Amino acid sequence: MTSLIRNADINRRRLLATGAAAGVLAMPMAACAADAPSEAVEVQIAEGRLRGARTGGVDAYKGVPYGASVSGMNRFKPASPVAPWTGVFDATRLGTPSLQDPTTVYGKNEPPPGEDCLVLNVWTPAGGGKGRPVMVYSHGGGYTTGSGGSTAQDGSMLAREHDVVVVATNHRLGVLGYLYLGELGGADYAGSGNQGLSDIVLALKWVQRNIEAFGGDPANVTIFGESGGGAKTSCLYAMPSVAPLFSKAIIQSGPVVRITTPDVAAQTTRMFLEQLEIAPADWREVLDVPAPQILAAQKALNAKVKSDSGGWRGIQSLTPGTYGPILDGDLLPHHPFDPTAPASAADKPLMIGWLDNEAAFFAWTGKDVEAFRLDEAGLKARLSGRFGDKAPALIDAYRSDRPGATPSDIYLAAASYYAMGAGSVLAAERKAAQGRAPAYVYNIAYRSNRRMDGTDIELGAMHASDIPLVFNTVASPDTLAGSRADRFAAARNVSAMWANFARTGRPSAPGQPAWPPYDPKTRSTMVLDVACTVVPDRFGAERRAWAKVDPAA
Repeated sequence: MTSLIRNADINRRRLLATGAAAGVLAMPMAACAADAPSEAVEVQIAEGRLRGARTGGVDAYKGVPYGASVSGMNRFKPASPVAPWTGVFDATRLGTPSLQDPTTVYGKNEPPPGEDCLVLNVWTPAGGGKGRPVMVYSHGGGYTTGSGGSTAQDGSMLAREHDVVVVATNHRLGVLGYLYLGELGGADYAGSGNQGLSDIVLALKWVQRNIEAFGGDPANVTIFGESGGGAKTSCLYAMPSVAPLFSKAIIQSGPVVRITTPDVAAQTTRMFLEQLEIAPADWREVLDVPAPQILAAQKALNAKVKSDSGGWRGIQSLTPGTYGPILDGDLLPHHPFDPTAPASAADKPLMIGWLDNEAAFFAWTGKDVEAFRLDEAGLKARLSGRFGDKAPALIDAYRSDRPGATPSDIYLAAASYYAMGAGSVLAAERKAAQGRAPAYVYNIAYRSNRRMDGTDIELGAMHASDIPLVFNTVASPDTLAGSRADRFAAARNVSAMWANFARTGRPSAPGQPAWPPYDPKTRSTMVLDVACTVVPDRFGAERRAWAKVDPAA
């Protein structure tokens, strides 16, 4: 995440896989639907016929191919649409996740990861209908791990409860999705630094061709994603060529203001080739390296590099040796929100926000118990290590704004804002400054009662605990949202806000206050919880303090 968190350079999904959270994300969430009997359903799309499964009032089609092979000589190249097929394609099982460690995907009966991963899942209310809002989800896991098949992100409840069509994609990750070969390979590989994103674009084109067959409205598509998925959504939102493919966006704990430049991406490529003992002049040898060696080299390089993500620039690390979207003059001709919000999305409403205690997740999965037990000296040491002589003023601002806060409270609040808040606020400010479509800013305050392993420390509104709230997959008491009975009310509020935004461009939930758009004067922020509230400039003092410590360039 950021250097404010111990072991922050370790990928969050890899950490999940080594701790209790791996089981949490693998837990079936909507037990009543999961246990219900299924019946076969079929649908005709442009490429052929699909067989899915109807369960609990929702039709699910899984592992649907949208792109052709991206392995062999197609490695690092743009994907082509999948070829039509004859007969009926069995879409009752999840498809292959992108190449990664098999412990970092969490779908039920999900196949092992591999290179040919261009598949998607669709959930739609059973019984016909048309004109439903479409919500296309990009999974988290940074740019290197995860899949659209995680049970925590199952779209059944959203579809059933809110009459929407949900789509989740698998797409290339890590080296296979973001290794830049334009410097070495010339025009044939000019877009290689953004193939992970170009895959999602291909999926959005599939949605335009096919979503009416599932009852969806191709003219009302919302793109959304959490963490790394929010980062991908930040980039998709800024792509001029993608603007006709969606109408709204939601960025959850994933602001990206700036992305990597080609010169830095070229350094990463040379570092990766060196890891494989391939000279730059012999770069074509990487096309023949077996997938397991590609993954091993990616992980080895990742272990050597410290992330510099966070602050107003957003969550993408811009350090050589890390992977992510780049400025390429074509798909991404400019930074997503720098120096302004994207002109191509000026008329597209945006929701953006983060959780109150994001950093607790990373402390938990990094086994950093000390983060919850800091004294004054420990707080100063941690913040001074990153911000030097500016740290005392920052601590004073938090202490003044949060009377009674412990050193750990201050540290976790500061780390959370620096990681996810600062970039979200700057993106919202620049979106609001366009004066066209509205920006809506939120904070999730619902406190999970999940505990730090072996302690009585509750983790609260931590990173990724919004996933079961958004998808309303809280039936199990073992999700990241915790086990309190009021989690159901919080999930109803959050999922309704998301679905109604997708439907109308205005987030709302029954019985909750109206959500005003964000503007530089009032800075209205919706605090999402069991009972939601609108708070003007909720973290104003902290925002002003950060503007001095980490001013936007």
